[in-house]
Amino acid sequence: MPPFRAAAALLAVSALLAAACTQGEPTAQAVPDAGATSQPGSGPTGIDKLQHLIFIVQENRSFDHYFGTYPGADGFPRDAQGRIDVCIPNRFQGGCSRPYHTSYVDQVGGPHEHESSVIDVNGGKMDGFIESLSRNPGTCWDDPTQDKCTGFVGPQGQPDVMSYLDRRDIPNYWDYADTYTLQDHMFAPSDSWTLPSHLFLVSGWSAVCSDTSNPMSCSSDIRLHGLQYRWDYGEEPIYAWTDITWLLDEAKVPWKYYVGPGTCWKPPCPAPAEKGMATSYFKNPLPGFTSFYGEGRNDPTDNIFDHHAFIDDATSGNLPAVSWVVPSSSNSDHPGGPSTIRTSMQYVTKLINSVMKGPEWDSTAIFLTWDDWGGFYDHVAPKRVDKNGYGIRVPSLMISPYAKRGFVDHRGYSFDSYLRLIEDRFLNGARLDPATMDRPDSRPTVREKLAGDLRNSFDFSQDPRPPRVLDAWPW
Repeated sequence: MPPFRAAAALLAVSALLAAACTQGEPTAQAVPDAGATSQPGSGPTGIDKLQHLIFIVQENRSFDHYFGTYPGADGFPRDAQGRIDVCIPNRFQGGCSRPYHTSYVDQVGGPHEHESSVIDVNGGKMDGFIESLSRNPGTCWDDPTQDKCTGFVGPQGQPDVMSYLDRRDIPNYWDYADTYTLQDHMFAPSDSWTLPSHLFLVSGWSAVCSDTSNPMSCSSDIRLHGLQYRWDYGEEPIYAWTDITWLLDEAKVPWKYYVGPGTCWKPPCPAPAEKGMATSYFKNPLPGFTSFYGEGRNDPTDNIFDHHAFIDDATSGNLPAVSWVVPSSSNSDHPGGPSTIRTSMQYVTKLINSVMKGPEWDSTAIFLTWDDWGGFYDHVAPKRVDKNGYGIRVPSLMISPYAKRGFVDHRGYSFDSYLRLIEDRFLNGARLDPATMDRPDSRPTVREKLAGDLRNSFDFSQDPRPPRVLDAWPW
């Protein structure tokens, strides 16, 4: 039996920080540097300047959908006249359909499980995004003339999987790209949906285990179609392979995972969460890992807190070394859900503002990404690093006082790169590697060894730049 993991519990956070959760925060402005900066030769250098890594993961948008027209990025292909040179087959309306700009605050998107990804990519042609849409009568792509379709189709009746947004629609995300670093080759970790992406986020793998007490019984599965293969709230853990928190706890590296208010993973629950505020088990898989919550090791309340606790930790200077922040449905960006692009961007901006206003900005890097493509068009074919991935490109921003200013990073990344950065910074390069871990594990690939190095997005030689606090509701 492997040794019990070291406890990683931090101080309990205070009650909701009401002031941080109100609308109408200050318009874009620089605020004074909060943390002390070491003089050359007197303090940490390079990656060691980062004391806090934060990963904010939203839902279901492709890179071209959000940044396909961003200057300098690998966006939509253009013809000699500078016009978007894309037109993919439309089996519903005939002919082909082109990308179009939308100012609508919500979208429908398309199917985004493994099978639809295969159709969308179409062997690298990247022309199956309309082909993968269902033939259900009454859909807007089948009959775009319906009254309910206003805002959900393009000017030629295009399904909104062909839509894109720009600075007018998501101004803060574009502002972050202007000021910090945009990563235009961040690929989802597998060509599948939300749950596998979040499993990869914290463990570098998505699998099923025939014996939930035996890590060597696990085998790759990026579909997870059957409910029996998915851990859900109130159940015993079923993911028997090893997650990154195993290594963090062994090294006594503090970490937290932040979810929507009212999320309850272990009944009895004190009260139902307000509708749309809780985080689903798809985005909160850690209590489903035996390496975290099995074998009598952890109480999830030691490490799993809500979004208000994140804001309190950030503003009070109590951020752990590693933070993951995953949304509730009310602020997730998921098309067709209770959130819109505006409410979601407001939520993300408030999270980032809380870090920028806090005392630990000078030692922090924030990574903002989306868990899968949501069915939206993207023109870059994903690489196949192993049989499990990658998936279609997603938006990705790196926000830090050490980010290269206005830099578009073309290096290839995936969520495995996040694990690599955590391991390089806090674990002396130890990997989720069966050959070196003290816990059995049957993963076929140590994906961090194949991942791009995120240090390419940083300039650690520069003085830490002051934060840029943005209005969370700029429209």
